[in-house]
Amino acid sequence: MRYIEIKIYTTKEGIDPLTCILMDMGIAGFAIEDAQDFKDFLNKKNSYDWDYIDESLMELKDVETNLTFYLEDSEESLKLLREMEQKIRELKERSDREASSELGRLEMISKVVDDNDWKDKWKEYFKPARITDRITIKPSWEEYQGEKHELIIEIDPGMAFGTGTHPTTSLCVKLLEKYIEKDKDTVLDVGCGSGILSIASALLGAKEVKAVEIDPIAVEVGRENVALNNLSDKIDVFEGDLTKGLDYKADIVVANLMADLVMLLSEDVAKHLKGKGIYISSGILIEKQEMVAEAIRNSGFKIIEILEEDEWCAIAAVLNCHVLS
Repeated sequence: MRYIEIKIYTTKEGIDPLTCILMDMGIAGFAIEDAQDFKDFLNKKNSYDWDYIDESLMELKDVETNLTFYLEDSEESLKLLREMEQKIRELKERSDREASSELGRLEMISKVVDDNDWKDKWKEYFKPARITDRITIKPSWEEYQGEKHELIIEIDPGMAFGTGTHPTTSLCVKLLEKYIEKDKDTVLDVGCGSGILSIASALLGAKEVKAVEIDPIAVEVGRENVALNNLSDKIDVFEGDLTKGLDYKADIVVANLMADLVMLLSEDVAKHLKGKGIYISSGILIEKQEMVAEAIRNSGFKIIEILEEDEWCAIAAVLNCHVLS
């Protein structure tokens, strides 16, 4: 099958505004090549990055930061690309008016490819990644021996959204690390994607996890990843639209969605909390932080913590009728 490959060249600072443009246009699956990440890796920024490096990887030192995604080769896709070109042009004009070169050249280049050329190529860029002090995410096809204290999540995203390396995921995991009480708490993961937060919750000691996802393909991928980590006895992945029709209460509800969906979920989430009554949410741009926090407060919660990374934030809240010990 023929597809259109699109690359948008930018800088590290341009990744977040371009990500917002793509997601607003309904494009959630894309690969990011960050030149700084390659430099940090080649310079061995972290002691656990590598012990030996193949000389061929030195060619990566000149990579230019870009976002890559694919669309079906169709008239509808061409129309979407024209709209995207306009949005990128507007972003560039704004950057030029502010006399800022931080966003790079913001050039979009497209070409038609056959799916046999690229369908597995993204795997070259998905490597083991430490997302918190304790949790590392490892693709199923990579060999990795962690340190004694590490909790390793083995993942194969398949056609589901989420490799776990986005800041919104690491922010959620950091909050789960803080608030899960081992062998005591239950967790409800709303919009579980490939199952990373559910698996992290179980590894951190949650005694039971319910994971709900609207996409049937993601449900199957989530179940496969749960089995890959030998956690099928603790995690139940099922299909559903947020919490509609769900009769389940957990000590902690976690939702890594988008700002609008987090606010929508906040209206109903209290019905699905018990015990300590903690609600963790992310997928929220910092510019929308107060708007989302206000919606959460209006739904009967007290904000107890907000974490930020790059342009994103995660919010931890507790039901007003509950008191944390």
